[in-house]
Amino acid sequence: MTCSIIGSGSVGAALASQFARSGIAVGIANTRGPASLASLAHALGDKVTPVTLQKALEADVIILAVPFWAHRDVAKAVSDWQDKIVIDATNAYGVPLSELDNQPSSAIVAKAFAGASLVKAFNHLPAKVLADNPASAAGRRVIFLSSDDESASTKVAALVERLGYAAVSLGKIAEGGQLVQARDKRWAPLIFQDLFRKEQ
Repeated sequence: MTCSIIGSGSVGAALASQFARSGIAVGIANTRGPASLASLAHALGDKVTPVTLQKALEADVIILAVPFWAHRDVAKAVSDWQDKIVIDATNAYGVPLSELDNQPSSAIVAKAFAGASLVKAFNHLPAKVLADNPASAAGRRVIFLSSDDESASTKVAALVERLGYAAVSLGKIAEGGQLVQARDKRWAPLIFQDLFRKEQ
């Protein structure tokens, strides 16, 4: 299963650092091209490879780490999203509910990536916390997941565990997933909750 990160801002860079720390290969792309990512890749090591946007979109699992509305431009870059898993790490804080048709933001993202399996994950923690080692004396840092596709959610949970986090499923996007989705100018109750799961 190949993975890529779209976006090299604070969240994208934090996730890239976790792939590097875990020894998992990942491509990373942005709108400025691979050359703009050379210093980041050099700092993180050979598991993180700067690639073009088109190359990044060939991966099996694609992590969206872009400003919310930028997801539309990414979605337009591929004509067929069938068999892809898209991890939505965006937040729609400040986006009026009227612009989302009063739906969860991930439902809007899912429509843009028609044919893909969408999983909401990695969006509830600040980038600085996301970049920290997920293992501590308190246990493993929790990453919440929600998806309407159980198979995709299981695969992303396995990736989350490989990265050293503890995956906690919230169920479907319109149900438990609402706990990690901002609405207008209100943060959902689980956003910013830096929780740990003790090892058994």
